[in-house]
Amino acid sequence: MSAALDILDVDRFRAAALRWFGLEFDDSKRNFLLEVLDHRVRANGRDADAYLDTLEAAEGPRDELRTLAQELTVTETSFFRNADQIRALNEVAIPDRMAARGDTRQLSILSAASSSGEEAYTLAACVSDAPGIPGWNVSIRAFDINIAMLGKAKAARYSDWSLRSTPDSLKRRLFRAEGRDFVLDERIRKMVKFEERNLTVEDEAFWVPGRFDIIFCRNVIMYFTPEVARAVLARLARSLAPGGYLFLGHAESLRGMSTAFHLRHTHDTFYYQRKDGADETPPGDGRVPLPPVIDSPIDPDESWIDTIRNASQRIRALTDAPKPARAKGQGRAATPGAPAPDVRTALDLLGREEYAKAQKVLDALPLDRANDPEVLLLSAVLQTHGGNLIAAEAVCDELLKRDEMNAGAHYLMALCRESAADFTRAADHDQIAAYLDPSFAMPRLHLGLLARRSGDREGAVRELRQALLLLQREDSARLLVFGGGFGRSQLMTLCRAELSLCGEAA
Repeated sequence: MSAALDILDVDRFRAAALRWFGLEFDDSKRNFLLEVLDHRVRANGRDADAYLDTLEAAEGPRDELRTLAQELTVTETSFFRNADQIRALNEVAIPDRMAARGDTRQLSILSAASSSGEEAYTLAACVSDAPGIPGWNVSIRAFDINIAMLGKAKAARYSDWSLRSTPDSLKRRLFRAEGRDFVLDERIRKMVKFEERNLTVEDEAFWVPGRFDIIFCRNVIMYFTPEVARAVLARLARSLAPGGYLFLGHAESLRGMSTAFHLRHTHDTFYYQRKDGADETPPGDGRVPLPPVIDSPIDPDESWIDTIRNASQRIRALTDAPKPARAKGQGRAATPGAPAPDVRTALDLLGREEYAKAQKVLDALPLDRANDPEVLLLSAVLQTHGGNLIAAEAVCDELLKRDEMNAGAHYLMALCRESAADFTRAADHDQIAAYLDPSFAMPRLHLGLLARRSGDREGAVRELRQALLLLQREDSARLLVFGGGFGRSQLMTLCRAELSLCGEAA
């Protein structure tokens, strides 16, 4: 390895990768970047400074950038990957978009960052089998920044490893064996048009508003900075027809990134549907620090919502002056000459356990603040933990209309639904909350409690173990918000008690 390379060279190289590809590499990737940089410096026969100068020029070296794209991008994929999403595509997205396009009988699908083509061809195979599709004009576009992968995609020749998720019946129908390889049927190959394209670069001629009915962009935005990811998602949203569908990777969500989509949850998976007339303002994260922990016993045989309601000190304080849920648009102007009420004042009161006064501060907020997401979330927490579940659900409904990807609101809705004995919807809201924010411990804990009480031992153990791990590093402020009056150690004790009831050691 070149002795001339140092950490400053790697940081310059990292900045170039961000600039040209939108890729974000943290410090743990420095050794990887050092190896790539050393390899490319040697291949170019130049010193590091000269090589990096070319990458930092206004016009980047096209051939070298193509080579770097091959070195820096992740190419792992397979046919019919993530079967739950494929089922949602076949049973929801394609039929729905065919119904919407019935007048034109035209369907347009995109596989963004398609790598070596397995995903795009999977989409083609699914559409070709859709009931009623004969006679339709179907356009499937696919692109990637890695020209080596595009070459493989156009050849449509794959190893058995690429077909590892493909059902045997489809494998026999869609491929023919040639030596150790499998060659895709020509009919499916002709359905897809591949091209070289950088997802992070704007091109108005390609990203035409309302052009696509379905977009797959899986396991891509997770490698971008938040700023690049938001720009890419805005581009995808613009190019999707209203009602069109977006599929991301299982580890990706739009929480805090885009408000242009409705979250859909079917077939044990999550995906998105384009709203009508949606804006692109990212929602806040909704994390509001609430009162200090009140020490109360936890009964593992009691439902979680009843445990919360039985935190007697909190309930007594919250119900001194119960308030119905304020209708949308309500709110009172501040009294002339009096200090203007604000959320910080309410939080200060909550910190001193003056809960009734805190609620009065929220009730007195002016109209322009009364329906802020942070105020609605705080109100929903107060109502939930005070036992006024009907009012809490009304507030959560209002909050989710404004930001349906608010993980905290979904968790509170789960508690409300548990109280109403609607355990199916309670679990559904918990699953949405956990998907939207995988670090959020409380929905996992609640899912575990629901599963244990329904007799689903395997599901209970899985969720409770995950909750126990997440609780160890859960944000303290969020535990104060959603912990039901209990601290980290008490919640972890609850998890261990529940696991013991399932016959498991924590």
